[in-house]
Amino acid sequence: MSRNTGFVLLWLGLALAAPGHLVAAPPITIGLDADMSSVAAQGGQAIMRGALIAIHELNQQGGVLGRNLELKVKDHRGNPARGIDNIEEFAAEPNIVAVLGGVHTPVALRELPTIHRHGLPYLDPWAAGTPIIDNGYEPNFAFRLSVRDEHAGAFLIEQALKRGYARPALLLEQTPWGQSNKKAITAALNERSRPQPVVEWFYWGTDDLNDQLESFRKANADVIIFVGNAPEGAILVKTLAASPESKRLPVISHWGVAGGDFRSMTGADLEKVQFSFLQTFSFFNAYDQGHADRVLGHYCRLFETCNAADIMASVGVAHAYDLVHILARAIELADSTDRLHVRDALERVQNYSGLTRHFERPFTRAKHDALDATSFQLGQFDKNGTIRPIGSVRQPDS
Repeated sequence: MSRNTGFVLLWLGLALAAPGHLVAAPPITIGLDADMSSVAAQGGQAIMRGALIAIHELNQQGGVLGRNLELKVKDHRGNPARGIDNIEEFAAEPNIVAVLGGVHTPVALRELPTIHRHGLPYLDPWAAGTPIIDNGYEPNFAFRLSVRDEHAGAFLIEQALKRGYARPALLLEQTPWGQSNKKAITAALNERSRPQPVVEWFYWGTDDLNDQLESFRKANADVIIFVGNAPEGAILVKTLAASPESKRLPVISHWGVAGGDFRSMTGADLEKVQFSFLQTFSFFNAYDQGHADRVLGHYCRLFETCNAADIMASVGVAHAYDLVHILARAIELADSTDRLHVRDALERVQNYSGLTRHFERPFTRAKHDALDATSFQLGQFDKNGTIRPIGSVRQPDS
């Protein structure tokens, strides 16, 4: 996707407004800074589509403060330096009230100083690194409706133990995201008085994981906890599939693999490996199925995809959709698009029922993570590349 994508979507945001509700006031613009063309492009596209559906709904209802909403997209391609440049450009545009982020924790972490220097509300619909939110800034301009690694680590270990595995091994990307997960997973094992696992690391772009897998076999590991994105996850699957069946360890993965075209990257090899991964939402077993079906209808009309099985990275769709609606409520509460006032109002939004769950308070001054482990479940790819939930969603208490 080219760098002028944002201008295309500026037009699209206006085109999605209902004919009877076009207004003369300048639109309120939401930025999207994500990987739209590299390894996590599928996640970026999903976030974009979820945001556009929410914008469509809001514009049909007359917009926010009597103004239409629109989306402007910039592609950071997984590159932190490009992401910082994007945030600088967004911050310089007075009509941009907030920015949605993308899949990559390393990019988000590097952007935080620029975000806070400009006082630009940052809405995270995917990147899971705990320090994105626990960042030490006051006031904190980062808000997340997504997985938090501190919770994810405990969930992944819980799922491994629940399935009878006793000797997990960790295969982690050598980035702040991987390091965040090592901390969370080892803490979860300590809390359960379990021995510490063997840990192996890899870098982005690796094409060989044989040494890491041999280390796991020597340690007599019985399951791999994987934290990485689709390209390296595909190398893991292909390496396991090439091994004798008796040596193919099962994999329980973080959800980075769902941000790229993982099923195409792995091909038939995926069917030879027991591979499941973290999810928070599915159109097949949504918290509010009626709401999910209505959004699916909007998705069909806007993007010509009429089957839930054809929607890739549905978690990105759902999280971005909910964040845009929560942002709209905050703008209304603030009665302003002033960024600081909107930031403050995000902590005061109440009683929002979204795709992912009902929120009495999505955010408070003390809590900028909207989701917790009650929204987590495991999913897996079927033969057609559709992500299917394993079991049912645990219903939240509120």
